[in-house]
Amino acid sequence: MSLIRLNDVNVSFDKSQVLREAFFKLEAGDRVGLIGKNGSGKSTILKLVQGQVEPDSGAVAVELGTRLAYFSQFSELNGESTISEVLDGLFAHVKAIEAELAGIDAAIATDSSDAARLDELIHRQSELFEAMDHLDGWDYRRSIDKVLTTLGFSEHHRTCAIDELSGGWRNRAALAKILLEAPDVLLLDEPTNYLDVAGVEWLESWFRTFKGAAIIVSHDRKFLDSVVTRIIEVENYHLHEYPGNFAEYVVAKQFRLKSLESQFVHESELLAFEAEGISDRREAAKAAGKGLANQLARIKKSRAPRPVDQIITEIYGGLYVKDVLCRVESLGKAYGGRTLFSDLSFEIGRGHRIAVIGANGSGKTTLLRALTGEEPADAGTVAWAKGAGMVSYNQVLEELDDDDTVTHAVNAMPDSLALTATKKSVNRFLAMFQFSEADLKQRIGNLSGGQRARVAMAQCLLSGASVLLLDEPTNHLDLSSTQVMERALLHFPGAVVVVSHDRFFTDKIANRRLVFSTADSGHGTVDLHAS
Repeated sequence: MSLIRLNDVNVSFDKSQVLREAFFKLEAGDRVGLIGKNGSGKSTILKLVQGQVEPDSGAVAVELGTRLAYFSQFSELNGESTISEVLDGLFAHVKAIEAELAGIDAAIATDSSDAARLDELIHRQSELFEAMDHLDGWDYRRSIDKVLTTLGFSEHHRTCAIDELSGGWRNRAALAKILLEAPDVLLLDEPTNYLDVAGVEWLESWFRTFKGAAIIVSHDRKFLDSVVTRIIEVENYHLHEYPGNFAEYVVAKQFRLKSLESQFVHESELLAFEAEGISDRREAAKAAGKGLANQLARIKKSRAPRPVDQIITEIYGGLYVKDVLCRVESLGKAYGGRTLFSDLSFEIGRGHRIAVIGANGSGKTTLLRALTGEEPADAGTVAWAKGAGMVSYNQVLEELDDDDTVTHAVNAMPDSLALTATKKSVNRFLAMFQFSEADLKQRIGNLSGGQRARVAMAQCLLSGASVLLLDEPTNHLDLSSTQVMERALLHFPGAVVVVSHDRFFTDKIANRRLVFSTADSGHGTVDLHAS
């Protein structure tokens, strides 16, 4: 029996179509990866399931008694309780059994002379033991500790009021609570965005023992590869299903696109034949012929492959980059007596794509801030080569002007490649990032978080800088935009230094790695090696 069903669902907002004739079933044990471009309707599907959005037509059904739990990157907990108290409260039923077992132990120890009473106590004790086994209640304290430890909660984070935590930590607290609740169906919207690599890997292992079903919106390809049993792609208002994990989806979609390409040739012939059939009727030709031409253009636009690499190389063709761009020597930084890194020396050179990897709080972002000069180092030097321009994605994202237009923002930097490359090349480049002509005229303040991230990334890639500093750049980009960014970074003639927990992304683009680790003594160590 299906836990969740969407039957011929249509949804639109402000006369803009979001979903059309959507069919979907979630069975017990299913792990569905929901993918698609930003704004394609993924979050709408999660809201439909929760009853937060009503379809214009069609039906959404959730099996009676099914327990749903929803998490998004904005699902922050709040309150005066600590996260330890909140999680401990989830096991009130287990603690009640523990208390009753303790009472039985005390009763048996106090008076064992009444055989009938003793038999009754032992029988009840056996029932409670069975209940604890069924609830997996013996180790609930260890389960709480394991979740909090893996999600990076320090003793301070565990014992302070949730309201005193930052938004990111409250977000992680919400994730910890949902995972320990273990509902029938998990609805997860970008669950890995605030996790480091160790946290994501732990979440993957947690899913191996989770007995429920899940719908997961994520752009983390390795996570999807590890967790999901099928992929649903939201594309052109419809849901397209692919069995298997993300790797199997990539292969299956290639075959589907080849089939569509063959279908396009066949449809072209039929449309041409149809146009010939009505050409003698002048009025019909004016109306229907125009419709056929528009239909043909739409099909071609949606299916014709773009020469991505050619577009990118045209943009970067005139960018001159020095061999050595930056030298870091004996750099050190500590906070509150804890050393993040010390005696750190490395070089940033042309063609270097350095992935900075490590646990949350190990010093990765601090290193990037030290490179930009935002964060003064305690020791050592950062020496940039004369004329070696550098741009920080996070700074660009933070400094976007809400009153600015998209087209002005992406061309705003003084050395922007948009000033030297051809207008056609720049427009094709921006089109790859899903910016239509109408989008380019929009004001930044009217954009979604994902759209703002695309503006900032396009601005960095077109900045004309020799070095790109990127801190978690994939967090707000959809898969399509991430793939375009990857292609651009692989062709970028300068250097890239990127902090990321996205293993698929770092495996794809990095040719050097700076690995942060924290020893038990609290002294950070950093290892630099070429991939």
